[in-house]
Amino acid sequence: MPGTSRTYTFLGPEGTFTEAALLQVPDALQAVRIPASSVPAALGKVRDGEADAAMVPIENSVEGGVSATLDAIATGQELRIIREVLVPISFVLVARPGVRVEDIRYVSTHGHAWAQCRLWMDQHMSHAEYVPGSSTAAAALGLLEEDCHYDAAICAPLVASTHAGLSVLAENIGDNPGAVTRFILVSRPDALPVRTGADKTTVVVPLPEDRPGALMEILDQFASRGVNLSRIESRPTGQYLGHYFFSIDAEGHAGEARVADALAGLHRISPGTRFLGSYARADKQETLVPAHISDAAFAAAQSWVESILAVGSFAGETGSGASPRA
Repeated sequence: MPGTSRTYTFLGPEGTFTEAALLQVPDALQAVRIPASSVPAALGKVRDGEADAAMVPIENSVEGGVSATLDAIATGQELRIIREVLVPISFVLVARPGVRVEDIRYVSTHGHAWAQCRLWMDQHMSHAEYVPGSSTAAAALGLLEEDCHYDAAICAPLVASTHAGLSVLAENIGDNPGAVTRFILVSRPDALPVRTGADKTTVVVPLPEDRPGALMEILDQFASRGVNLSRIESRPTGQYLGHYFFSIDAEGHAGEARVADALAGLHRISPGTRFLGSYARADKQETLVPAHISDAAFAAAQSWVESILAVGSFAGETGSGASPRA
């Protein structure tokens, strides 16, 4: 229907791996898509109501967590992760037509891309220096500008194939051919996506106090309820040296009793815990839940406790524990 199209933003410009991730969302091809210059800028558009959701990178199989995303989503107005997308990553080296490999002195790309191509660069172009870029696509498109201060760029094959002014000098230059980046679609808080049986829950937990066993107490909220963690990373809060929060992915959905109970436990020991969402896993791998931590087991245990309290309710009304008269 006219006028009902959603608006998405993503880490731009066009042609980034992030846009490729966004295009995996069913309605994104027909939606309004707005490139953003940075992860905080993309999330800011969602917070300000300029976009319904933002696609941003959060984790790479080679380099680990994307700090810009982990930090930006952990602070400010609360947001929710509603979907994750996995994108295989491959890189090409591009330059303006006529430029030879031996002519290249400066190469630009995003920091994560450079890290994933470092061995190839050391082997084939050890003389080249790295120039940081805001994204792989921005680095490549920068070559088309007259005042460009570098000679080549590392980017996705899609960027090179859609811009005639770029010449591919080398293909498949990534050090790990199986590299994958995980992206998340983030919106303002709303109803949670439905449980699928193959779900993931993400939270940010500030360390309540710096003392022996503090992290163990956080982890025990999951372990004691049989909730497996697929990712845990520490990030500085920026308040002072040694003050951290933990970004955690747990297997399961907040609608499951075991996960909900773990979240309640986290909030008791660290009231600043931020819930970032429960959503379907991109790999669709179902979580196997043993019978003793199933929803039915939690419900049965709660009923058992209630039955104990019901039987002892008369005794509880006799006072503050004074001994009955002989």
